[in-house]
Amino acid sequence: MKIAVEGCAHGELEKIYECVETLQEREGIKVDLLICCGDFQSVRNNDDLRAMAVPEKYHNICTFYKYYSGEKVAPILTIFIGGNHEASNYLQELPFGGWVAPNIYYLGRAGVVQFGNLRLGGLSGIFKNHDYLQGLWESPPYTPNSLRSVYHIRSLDVFRLSQLKEKVHVMLSHDWPRGITNYGDKNNLLRRKPFFREDIESNKLGSPPAEQLLNQVKPDYWFAAHLHCQFAALVKHDDNSETKFLALDKCLPKRRHLQILDLPSEFAGDKQLKHDLEWLAILKNTNHLLSVKNIDCHLPGPGCNERYDFTPTQEEKDMVLKFMGCLTISNDSFVQTAPTYRPNTPKRAPYEAILNPQTATLCDKLCIDDPLQVVLARSGRTMKQPAFIEHSDSIEGNGQIPKTPIKCSPMTLPAPVTPCQSEDLSETVSALNYSRNSFLSESENVTSECETPPQTNKIVFKRRNLAMYTPEDAETGSNTSGSQVESDSPKSCKLACRTNPL
Repeated sequence: MKIAVEGCAHGELEKIYECVETLQEREGIKVDLLICCGDFQSVRNNDDLRAMAVPEKYHNICTFYKYYSGEKVAPILTIFIGGNHEASNYLQELPFGGWVAPNIYYLGRAGVVQFGNLRLGGLSGIFKNHDYLQGLWESPPYTPNSLRSVYHIRSLDVFRLSQLKEKVHVMLSHDWPRGITNYGDKNNLLRRKPFFREDIESNKLGSPPAEQLLNQVKPDYWFAAHLHCQFAALVKHDDNSETKFLALDKCLPKRRHLQILDLPSEFAGDKQLKHDLEWLAILKNTNHLLSVKNIDCHLPGPGCNERYDFTPTQEEKDMVLKFMGCLTISNDSFVQTAPTYRPNTPKRAPYEAILNPQTATLCDKLCIDDPLQVVLARSGRTMKQPAFIEHSDSIEGNGQIPKTPIKCSPMTLPAPVTPCQSEDLSETVSALNYSRNSFLSESENVTSECETPPQTNKIVFKRRNLAMYTPEDAETGSNTSGSQVESDSPKSCKLACRTNPL
C-alpha cells in the first residue's frame, strides 16, 4: 500500500494532485491515500478568506473551491489536519472531523481514523502557551484576537489523544514536536535555517504537547510541516520501539514537499475509511470535560477524587459501536454548507456559524456536544442552517436544491447565558541525511457582533522567522537525490518530490 505525504498544502490542491499523478506515471505505482500536514486552506468562497489569519495580500482563493463545488473531484482519498493558515470558520463546523469536499476528509481538532488496517491520528493547529489551557471559546465572527487563537492547540485535545492505548501507526501534527532536532542532523538543519539556532538552543523550537504525545503514543511514523523545510529524525523509545519522523516543506517549485511511503500489504485491508472505535469512546467518555470559557481550565489527573483515566473499556467500546451501527465513513455524508466561490464576488466577514449535518449526526449518535453550539448558546445565539444541502434524489424540477432544516443536537452540558470574558488576549530534513535505508526501508526499489476589521497594522515578523515567509528557495547544501518532478508544462511547476519504500 502506497501513501503520499504532503507538507504545507497552502491551497494548491491541483498542483499536489498533478505531482502525485506524475510520480505514479513515472514510477509505475498507484497511490492509495494522500495525507496533508496542515495549512490546507479549505477556502470555499471570498467570505472564508476573511476567516484566515493571513495578511490581505495573501488572500488567494487557490483551487480548493473547485473540489468543494464539484467542478473537480479529488482523484485520491485525501486526509488532512489543520494548521495556522486555515478557513477557521469552515473547520469549526467539524470539530470532530468530516468531509470538507467529496473524497477530502478533515481529522478535526484532534482525531483518529482507520484506513484499511492503518490507524492514523492527528492534532490540528499550533501551540501557543497562553491559550493552551483555555476552553474552546471562539466563534464567528472573529475578533482580531480570536482569529488567531481559534487555531491554537488546547489541552483537552492533547488529553484525549493521550488516552489512546491501541497501536497508532501514523501521527500528524502541523508544528514539530519539541526537541525532535536532537534526533536528526541538527547541524545540517542549521546550515539551511540558521535563524532556528536560538530556539533550538533554548529548547523552544516545536510544540511541547506534541513532544508529550510522541513519547506517550509512540507511533511508527510522525509527519509534520509548518517550518517550511525538510527534516528527518529517528526517535528510539524506552520500550525499544521507534518513531520515524519526517517534516516536509510547503508546496512550491523546487521544494521537497511530498513523500511517497510503501507500506506492507497487511495495512491495506479493505482500503475503506472508518471511524476508530477507541477514539469515539474517548470522545464520549471525556465530553463532560469540555469547556467553552476563555479562562484556564484544568483537567483531572492522579490524586484527584474523580476519574482521570478515560481509556475505554471493552464494554464502553461495545456501547459506542451499538450507538454508531456502522463505522464506515461514507462520502455520501458530505454536504455543501456555504456558497461556492464566484469571481468578482465582494468579500464579507462570515457573520454566522453554520450547522454542519456531519457534526450534528455524530453528536446525536454519541450524545456528545458540539463545542461551537455550546459557545453560541452561552450568548443566546443559535447556529445557522446550511445554505443548501445536496440530496441526489430530491432536487426540484427547477434544478434548485431545497433547503432542509437540520436539527441541532441536544446539549448535555449546561449553557447559561453569562457575561463575555475579556477577549483582549495576546497571541508562532535535513535532506534525509539518513539514508533511505535508515528512514524507511532496506530496499531501494521503489466584538462578537462586529465584522472582522481589515488588516490595518503592518505585520512584523521576528527576524529569525522572516525567512519562512519568503517565496524564494535560498537553501543550500541539501540532498537532491531521490525521485523529483521536473516539468515545464503549463499545468505543473517544478515540484520537488521524493519516493521511499518502507
